Amino acid sequence: MRSTCGPRKIEVERGRGIRFYRDTFMRRFRPYFRYLRAVRGPLIGAVLCGLLYGAANGAGLPLMVNSVFPKIFGDNPAALSSWELFLISLWLPAVFVVRGLAGYFNGFLIQLAGVRVLETLRLDYFRKLQFLPLSFIHRQTTGDLISRGLADTNQLQFTLTSVANDGMKQPASLLGSLGFLVWAAFHERGVALVLVCLGIVPLCVFPIRYVGKKLLKRAQQIQGQMGSVTDRFSENLAAAKEVRAFGLEEREVARFGVESRGLITFQMKAVKYAQALTPTIEIISAVGIAFTFVYAYQVHVQLKSFLAIITALYTSYEPIKKLGALNNEFQRGLGALDRLEVVLNAPVTITDPAQPVIVGRLRGDIAFVGVTFAYKAGEPVLHGVTAAIPTGTVCALVGPSGAGKSTFANLVPRFYEVGAGRVTIDGLDVRALRVADLRRNIAVVSQDPVLFNDTIYSNLLLGRMDATRDEVFTAAIDAHADEFIRGLPRGYETMVGERGALVSGGQKQRLALARAFLRNAPILILDEATSALDSQSEQMIQEALRKLVVGKTVIIIAHRFSTIRDASLILVFDRGEIVAQGNHASLYAGNALYRSLYDRQHAGAA
Repeated sequence: MRSTCGPRKIEVERGRGIRFYRDTFMRRFRPYFRYLRAVRGPLIGAVLCGLLYGAANGAGLPLMVNSVFPKIFGDNPAALSSWELFLISLWLPAVFVVRGLAGYFNGFLIQLAGVRVLETLRLDYFRKLQFLPLSFIHRQTTGDLISRGLADTNQLQFTLTSVANDGMKQPASLLGSLGFLVWAAFHERGVALVLVCLGIVPLCVFPIRYVGKKLLKRAQQIQGQMGSVTDRFSENLAAAKEVRAFGLEEREVARFGVESRGLITFQMKAVKYAQALTPTIEIISAVGIAFTFVYAYQVHVQLKSFLAIITALYTSYEPIKKLGALNNEFQRGLGALDRLEVVLNAPVTITDPAQPVIVGRLRGDIAFVGVTFAYKAGEPVLHGVTAAIPTGTVCALVGPSGAGKSTFANLVPRFYEVGAGRVTIDGLDVRALRVADLRRNIAVVSQDPVLFNDTIYSNLLLGRMDATRDEVFTAAIDAHADEFIRGLPRGYETMVGERGALVSGGQKQRLALARAFLRNAPILILDEATSALDSQSEQMIQEALRKLVVGKTVIIIAHRFSTIRDASLILVFDRGEIVAQGNHASLYAGNALYRSLYDRQHAGAA
């Protein structure tokens, strides 16, 4: 039986396994224990209930077999009084009542703690996304970020609460069973029977470790593929019009089917290993019990003692199985944690300086001094750009697609950080200002503006949250949006739909312009903000802009030359450099690139 009791190799392997999981768990999950502080009341209650459950589950039934059964089925059952028989008969219901109530409150309190942990974890994940640089967001897919914030946070929450639950309850059950087992076996035949009973336990470590390693890899594959499936969903819904316009319905179904089948493949691989663990442990347990049968027969263990020992031995293997399942859950949690930490540990590179320069309303005098910028290392988009845009200037950025116009404009509100050189406003480096102070002085209207799924009034109010209703209405009038808004059934209380899907493109851009006008910032950045308007509306907007630019600095990213007629300064970009600057007349006469771009567009319009 020595081989069954476990040679030194098995003991060393078991010790290494325990240390591995303990060290790995503590190293990876310790930073997230802070989420449990806010729920320590329910968690402590759950742990106490778990300990009570373990004691009742692990020792209750073996004690009953050892102490209660002999009094009922002994040699002189008539010696029991009715009262004694009644009390003895209550043992089993009492054990299950304690076990049931403790298990119920343990599960309830753990779930209460779990949903609160999930809420905090998702909020932290979402908060981190708000402050990460746009360069990080653009490197990820929308669906994958959503999957990390929903599916992976849910998995991590489940892992943390499972560990807090079964990580206490199952060891308590195991210790209760093993404690009684050691006591009963030692009382019956000394150390020899104890070693026989416990000798098979170390072998259970091997399948638990093997399956755990396999599941970690599968969990990462499942969660990565879940991100791909979510991304396919998100992309399809965002392109609903294009799918129908180009007859891509079946193509989209086929593409989604490929991603879905990939997810199922990874899930079934995980199921294969997870489902194999329980029967493996049960087979090992059965072998151990069989050896106990043989040894008990050889040393003539009494039936009463043998039944109690076998009951304790059997009940000890149930928590071992559940601890094996807990290890599987731990591996899934590690997979989720790896994916979440891509966001949670990503550096927030655009931050407030340690000692910011406090500013109120800026004048809007913008300067670029030797600015170089690259989205990818070694691939600069801007090369040593130097330019001055004085206060009150309407500056148009012109050049071929990809020449660096949008990048130039995005460096002003510090959406990206310059690689070299500096961007200043009123002589102050934008990196010396608090981000909130800087962006409060800038209004941005993009070529494809986003409206939130809220009322028109609420979307306009985002320009300045403390604005009065009259100021909101005035901004809408200035943007020539008031008339169409009041023509809607619910006026300013009309819902615009997801990303403004329930209003037309021209209406959406006028609402975005009204929002920018309401902000009344000294710096205005327009990324072809009038491109979706008809000629009449565009003319009215241009008239409004002429009034709004007084005392303000305006940067127009111009794709249509009709929008730069009133620009007092035009910067011509080519391959990341400013190759010319001036007004329309001087550039048309003296710059070949500007003249070719202008003539090509007017020839196309003709």
